[in-house]
Amino acid sequence: MLAGLDPEQRSAVTAPAGPVCVLAGAGTGKTRAVTSRIAHRALTGDISARHVLAVTFTARAAAELRSRLTLLGVQGVQARTFHAAALRQVRYFAPRLLEGRAMPELLDSKARVVTLAAAKVGLRADRAAARDLAGEIEWAKSSLVEPGEYVVAAAKALRDTPHEPARVAEVFAAYEKLKRGNGVIDFEDMLRAAVWGIEEHPDVAEQVRGQYRHFVVDEYQDVNPLQQRLLEAWLGGRDDLTVVGDASQTIYSFTGATSAYLVDFPRRHRGATVVRLVRDYRSTPQVVGLANAVISQARGTEARLRLELVGQRPPGPEPDLRIFTDEPAEAAAVATRCRTMIDTGTPAREIAVLFRTNAQSEAYEKALTEVGVPYVVQGAERFFERTEVRQAMIALRAATRSVDGGMPLPVAVREALTAVGWAPDSPPAGGAARERWEALAALVQLAEEYAGTPPMLPVGEAAVVERPVTLADFNDELARRAAQQHVPTVDGVTLASLHSAKGLEWDAVFLVGLSEGTLPTTYARTAEQVEEERRLLYVGVTRAREWLWLSYSVARSPGGRARRPSRFLPQLDRSGGGERAGAAPAKQAAARRPVARVISCRICGATLLAGPDRKLGRCPTCPSDIDEELYERLREWRVRVSGAQKVPSYVVFTDATLTALAERKPVRVEELIAIAGIGPRKLGLYGESVLALVRGAAVDDVCPQKTFEN
Repeated sequence: MLAGLDPEQRSAVTAPAGPVCVLAGAGTGKTRAVTSRIAHRALTGDISARHVLAVTFTARAAAELRSRLTLLGVQGVQARTFHAAALRQVRYFAPRLLEGRAMPELLDSKARVVTLAAAKVGLRADRAAARDLAGEIEWAKSSLVEPGEYVVAAAKALRDTPHEPARVAEVFAAYEKLKRGNGVIDFEDMLRAAVWGIEEHPDVAEQVRGQYRHFVVDEYQDVNPLQQRLLEAWLGGRDDLTVVGDASQTIYSFTGATSAYLVDFPRRHRGATVVRLVRDYRSTPQVVGLANAVISQARGTEARLRLELVGQRPPGPEPDLRIFTDEPAEAAAVATRCRTMIDTGTPAREIAVLFRTNAQSEAYEKALTEVGVPYVVQGAERFFERTEVRQAMIALRAATRSVDGGMPLPVAVREALTAVGWAPDSPPAGGAARERWEALAALVQLAEEYAGTPPMLPVGEAAVVERPVTLADFNDELARRAAQQHVPTVDGVTLASLHSAKGLEWDAVFLVGLSEGTLPTTYARTAEQVEEERRLLYVGVTRAREWLWLSYSVARSPGGRARRPSRFLPQLDRSGGGERAGAAPAKQAAARRPVARVISCRICGATLLAGPDRKLGRCPTCPSDIDEELYERLREWRVRVSGAQKVPSYVVFTDATLTALAERKPVRVEELIAIAGIGPRKLGLYGESVLALVRGAAVDDVCPQKTFEN
């Protein structure tokens, strides 16, 4: 049982009975440590497996616990989610607790009842608004907040509410009344019922505590106050509890989850054993190093438990940082690289493209489709299957009958989308409503891009003319894209938001859209919210096993307003980019600095950062198209010039500049000076000779002595 464990894992497995806190970084083998601890205690006779309750947050994680325990030869452990464990107990004790009455039906979704509750108080709620209201109610109930307490609690928690807090409280109260009247309960009611059954019924408490005597909680940084209260009811003052978590992966605070219980565990449980797992078996040292760099700047409560991971795998490639002129170029480059990786042997299922919001997926769905790469959207609908997008496409088709034919396409699209409630300058509060708004904004962006490529119509047999694109053209384009992207796929590149990627891992990960305003989102207004955005990037980085790409685009659309890279990227750390006090003047100064000339890779389009890459005009990983014969003539010419001037060869031109000349083969002065490192002085000294050599002149035909005799 202990043979293959590292020293820290072994400490977790063999820790004595009582409170144990395992702080487990990403990829450090926490599941192995937890299941080995349970198995070790069971097989040595310390505990009985049937008295163990292990709870986690997803059915997939619970199934993994059960599977591993079976492989370790341990049967009878109950491994369930909080909700599944509570539901099982409530159903079992319902006849006793309800005195013969039938157990209420469990709501699968709050949305329908919330919509009715909103109507009861005079508030209209579409599907997105209903989801946001349901989310607020879920947060309140998970936080043990009653309708009459909601306004104050929301203010204290700095909630970004979908309506005025008082109106949300009215909907909350109406929702509770409707549920009671219809004889139904929601998932939070079920957890509360399990708590109530134990706290208010001694016979139920005795039976539950007699059955479950040893507890394990996975992902403990994600528990909410209601789940913590249920855990405490199960424990009944006992302390045989093992919790596992990573404060740096706290990314669900908007649902009521809090890392406070993990952070405060040693204080709440005096004498607790605390074990830190820091050996990362998932990712290469290069990926681990970047993850450490991202989280090393963290501040706040969670940072107190920050872990510095130590990579255990063989070295791999450095993380690839790319900057693009706009989002379409970024998506196209990602898709091209995915195509190349698949063609060279990487399974599509081992590649993931991760972004901050689901609305960002459309550009990558389109780009992957265009290069023939299958994909799967994780945890969300495909862009053209979203309800609001389907409704918008209907509105756009209807608008073709009434729109002014001379109206610019983007204007016509914006006007048509007002019919489905979209306002260009008014992004709503609330996560679902905001995501709906961003999806429709993505349609407007598509219209702006499409308007820049007017269709060519045949005239006669050879001539062509341009005409402005129409709304009908745009509708045809949307239909074409939707048809392409609706092809079902089983095994493909994963497209996922950072939130839905939690708990997953891939060989290759693309982290895209890493710009200010997106990550962190503009809606992260407090220091705590900004830190959670940082942790999102950390989670994204730690999903990669071997290969990691990070990118952002200077503008959202071609020619659009420039934006800055995410402040969380260590390689792009700038003065004033952090959250330090007094940083505002530095930020303003940085904003006034001139932007350096952007040089893009002539092969893949990425913005080049390193000096040698900028000289070559391509990424070091992109294929070289060097003219070997020209390169040799340039080298021979450089030897003669340096000898005549009595200077080292590199003073004339470096090897990188010669390679750039032999690859790019400039034939005009403007092409020559476009190569980084060739300024006015070297142009005057060597320009004529270099251009002659590129055009095919022999070295003997170029006379450097005449060039330098003055």
